[in-house]
Amino acid sequence: MDEALLRVLAPEVLAVLVRRGADFAAAEDAVQEALLEAVRRWPDEPPRDPKGWLVTVAWRRFLDAARADTARRRREDALEEEPGPGPVPDRDDSLQLYFLCAHPSLTPSSAVALTLRAVGGLTTRQIAAAYLVPEATMAQRISRAKRTVSGVRLDRPGDVATVLRVLYLVFNEGYSGDVDLSAEAIRLTRQLAARIDHPEVSGLLALMLLHHARRAGRTAPDGSLVPLAEQDRTRWDTAAIAEGVAVLQAALARDRLGEFQAQAAIAALHADAPTAAETDWVQIVEWYDELAALTDNPVVRLNRAVAVGEADGPRAGLAALAALDESLPRHTAARAYLLERADDLPTAAALYALAAHEAGTAAERDHLIRQAARLNTLLREGS
Repeated sequence: MDEALLRVLAPEVLAVLVRRGADFAAAEDAVQEALLEAVRRWPDEPPRDPKGWLVTVAWRRFLDAARADTARRRREDALEEEPGPGPVPDRDDSLQLYFLCAHPSLTPSSAVALTLRAVGGLTTRQIAAAYLVPEATMAQRISRAKRTVSGVRLDRPGDVATVLRVLYLVFNEGYSGDVDLSAEAIRLTRQLAARIDHPEVSGLLALMLLHHARRAGRTAPDGSLVPLAEQDRTRWDTAAIAEGVAVLQAALARDRLGEFQAQAAIAALHADAPTAAETDWVQIVEWYDELAALTDNPVVRLNRAVAVGEADGPRAGLAALAALDESLPRHTAARAYLLERADDLPTAAALYALAAHEAGTAAERDHLIRQAARLNTLLREGS
């Protein structure tokens, strides 16, 4: 049984049923039943046309369920004419699923879960394990999302920006359980890039590849975070970096700049530097200016302030940081870092300790505690 083939075919079959008029929730249930039937039968009776087999079985399951549902009796006449078995027309409807799963009526978490289930082909158990929640909880979340988008018909172009946001959320979940969500997000974004010609899709793919390329260097053997400047760059994936840069260059050449392309350009400059000291911070600041103009995001301006501190000195970075709201995530940590570079070690140590209490993850908190302890040790030894 080729499980990878089933994961590829599942969204294609779902798209066929939706195009034939099945509502999303019922179609998705029918496809899952067809996949279970395939797992039972294919090892002994492999079909000549796997996709056609799945479409036929799933459509029959949908018809059976529709006929049994008294609330849908009025649709029975339209459902009566069952397409006969045979080759399925080579038409790609999968793109519709991306837009349907990223529907504006869904919450971000529901959109991510539905995308992983319907487009990614992951099981509810796998998605629940990745999010570290009970399977029953995830099943309820997916069921609610399916009911929300049932009956929705995409009669106009979908919002690419919303789809990209959902894929970026998947990517940022990283790794938990037996599913690497960062790798899964890259796989899904590759599929989307093959189906839609849009520079921001390429920009997001490039950004994912460039960030993912540095993954091996981000943590020490004990699991602690390693700052970018201290990472062993020989552990970075040079093939992924080369691909990400090539994808980005092709997107930028179209002269339709978007925020994911700008973010990818910043990531590319980090990846291109042989050492941290050789990073082109001046150009990074310029890209942050472009990104800030596109998004007006305060977190972007915070990151820009740190970059200014690298390009023009810590005092310049602190001046840029002072113009921002102190309640911003990581504002305290950024100020501590810039003050340390400005040789104000007592204040930096105190701020690192404060930032540790504000940290959003255990790994980040532990890193900041170590930074505070390191500076306090230096202060004691110097006194």
